[in-house]
Amino acid sequence: MSKYDILGVLVDAVTPQQAVDRVLEAARARTSYSVTALAVHGVMTGVDDAEQRYRLNHFDLVTPDGQPVRWALNRLYGCALDERVYGPTLMRDLCAQAAHEQLPIALYGSTPDVLEKLATNLRNEFADLQIVGAWPSQFRTGTDDQADAVADLIAAAGPALVFVGLGCPRQEQFVYELGARIGVPTLAVGAAFEYHAGVTTEPPKWMQDAGLQWLHRLAADPKRLAHRYLVLSSRYVGLIARQAAGRPAAQSVAVAPARRINNL
Repeated sequence: MSKYDILGVLVDAVTPQQAVDRVLEAARARTSYSVTALAVHGVMTGVDDAEQRYRLNHFDLVTPDGQPVRWALNRLYGCALDERVYGPTLMRDLCAQAAHEQLPIALYGSTPDVLEKLATNLRNEFADLQIVGAWPSQFRTGTDDQADAVADLIAAAGPALVFVGLGCPRQEQFVYELGARIGVPTLAVGAAFEYHAGVTTEPPKWMQDAGLQWLHRLAADPKRLAHRYLVLSSRYVGLIARQAAGRPAAQSVAVAPARRINNL
């Protein structure tokens, strides 16, 4: 058992290598395996939405993407994690191993321009990497039939791994609804697409290690991210302090989603 309760969201206390090993095991067997890398914003989507919390708590693997999530695991449960499992790094490590083992990958999300640059950069970095499909987001909510058709299209391409970059919480909803139908490990990796495509600059390592990646992103896009990083992050700190003191905030029970949300 590696899952621990962080504000009602079950997060796996895993190392980067353990995460890679678990995903590759499912990829080699061509079995479905739902994965997301959660930072504070991702955890807070589960705190504020009982249906989203249900989705997250039914993922096979939820990694501590953000340093504050890793710190919470260590503080609350003594997990002694030395590193977070950062979505962009997880994607790169999996692509490296996929190239080595000839496990084909597919990409879903973002825009045609980003996907083209992403695929080019991945092939340049990993010469033997097979990318069997890359489909941009349609930036809409589709019908069940349309969503199933997208899942079938991805599955028909024959990937062993599928990376999804739709932003949180859209990408987690996509993986929850369609991952089993795709039938192979499907990973919500967030900003990894933009970082590896070279269209967004990653913060320096010292900022990442200090848990200040949010500040770098906020400075780059204050209008869009101000609420996420100034309001949600402050709430997260307060709620974690309550949980550490044995006084967790009252929450509604996680409930199965009343309907599918087909973010495509």
